[in-house]
Amino acid sequence: MDKVFKALADDTRRRLLDRLHENNGQTLGELCERIAMTRQSVTQHLAVLESANLISTVRRGREKLHYLNPVPLHEIQERWIDKFERPRLAALGAVKRRAEEAMTDKPRFVYVTYIASTPEKVWEALTDADLTAAYWGHRNVSDWRPGSRWEHVRTDGSGIADVVGRVVESEPPTRLVTTWAAPGQEGQEDRHSRVTFEVRAHEDIVRLTVTHEELADEGEHADVASGWPAVLSNLKSLLETGRTLPQEPWLVPSR
Repeated sequence: MDKVFKALADDTRRRLLDRLHENNGQTLGELCERIAMTRQSVTQHLAVLESANLISTVRRGREKLHYLNPVPLHEIQERWIDKFERPRLAALGAVKRRAEEAMTDKPRFVYVTYIASTPEKVWEALTDADLTAAYWGHRNVSDWRPGSRWEHVRTDGSGIADVVGRVVESEPPTRLVTTWAAPGQEGQEDRHSRVTFEVRAHEDIVRLTVTHEELADEGEHADVASGWPAVLSNLKSLLETGRTLPQEPWLVPSR
């Protein structure tokens, strides 16, 4: 949290966050357009914001896109604002939702979490059917080879898959890309969304970035914006403590 407050104390860094709030998913060149300083200086400010986990980055070809990460701001809200400023919560929630919006040809939702684990264990948690059943309530079933089919199967013994798709990329233990579709829309590729898991090690921790893009509408965006934090919090708890959270986090009321 000290890094967050240090990052927010600088006017230039606040302006960069404002730019991402206005239009999430910008390149370095786009962020430099209205800031009177060198690219090197802007890069240094972005590095401070990323170190504080206030932004995350995703590479698309040769470009690196920058995204506002609302998690530290939400933690500030919970610790210092919720208790004293409840009438403003609706407005703050609207800011968070807008901060996660992006252009339709860019990733629509990006979530970053840090886990005390190894890339190999995180990869196993993402691809092992029994482990996904433990923290997700569904078994993710596939051989996880590029081109293979995968299914998100209920754990109630019914064998019903609520999500199906294809494995687009599989580079254990650092990168997994899959398409997502309702079973009835499996043959309609224009209705598929895409999820990318990126696993990066840093000493004794792992940075896990989940990018969910090509969503159909704002209803789907709202679903993934509430669903991914719950699932990934359960995954984090399982890997760090050996136990999932005592209650299913996706059942916690939003208000």
